[in-house]
Amino acid sequence: MRTAVLDVGSNTAHLLVVDAHRGAAPLPASSVKETLRLAEHITKDGALSRDGAEALVAFVRRALEEADDQGCESVLAFATSAIREATNTDDVLALVKDRTGVDLVVLSGADEARLTFLAVRRWFGWSSGKLIVFDIGGGSLEVAAGDDEEPAVAQSFELGAGRLTRDWLPDDVPGEGQVRRLRSHIRAEIARDAGALLRLGAPHHAVATSKTFRSLARVCGAAPSDEGPFVRRLLQRDDLRKWLPKVAAMTSDERATLPGVSAARAHQLVAGALVAEAAMDLFGTPTLEICPWALREGVILERLDALTPLIG
Repeated sequence: MRTAVLDVGSNTAHLLVVDAHRGAAPLPASSVKETLRLAEHITKDGALSRDGAEALVAFVRRALEEADDQGCESVLAFATSAIREATNTDDVLALVKDRTGVDLVVLSGADEARLTFLAVRRWFGWSSGKLIVFDIGGGSLEVAAGDDEEPAVAQSFELGAGRLTRDWLPDDVPGEGQVRRLRSHIRAEIARDAGALLRLGAPHHAVATSKTFRSLARVCGAAPSDEGPFVRRLLQRDDLRKWLPKVAAMTSDERATLPGVSAARAHQLVAGALVAEAAMDLFGTPTLEICPWALREGVILERLDALTPLIG
């Protein structure tokens, strides 16, 4: 079965075409992505701007052409934080539907956490025991934990790297006071709702997904992506703490020269690092293993489970 997943995130819109069937890992066939930065197109009244909506429509059209060229049987299209929280969500969804025919499904933060957790569980398997999974996006931080394929707790915090950069770090090289205030804000927001996860007890395996965590791990010495998905990549809290002040003192152009950091996301690296450090501290996870699967794979796996009969 060849299918495509269209993921409209707060930073990037991404079409992933995969060959997939039950019992096998989804095999990537092609990929199209574009840095739309929809979170930065949110106006003062909370609406997605016209320019942002038009850029989204243009990308969806391009993605559909790619899916058609690749012979996809279906396109699973979903949107996350930026669209979810816009005051004109319904208007944006209607515009996309009218211009492209695509019904964008808006995932809740809990669904993002749940589906990412499913992908991580399938990647690492039952031998990982009790999992805790972190994912930093452009608009939100998702955390989920549990012993099964369905997490016992799935939470979403409005602590995305793009959102925090826009609201708290207006300067390219943030001042010490800006960093200190953002650090306090992040930790207070996580601590407010951390109890439900902490009551589950210590995890056997702590995992992170998403571009932000992959970039931070690479900066701290993890293997590059061209070594393949099966290389074990770790992010150590002690290494992150050493790098955080260095990264905060750099310009975006300088951050973009670091290994694993793209120019499109370099300006968000400080906020992302502060969120990662806070999560590792507050949930007691000094080491995170980076998982190559995340939300898109979770969506595919859940769809396969629903469509394919267990017998026959």
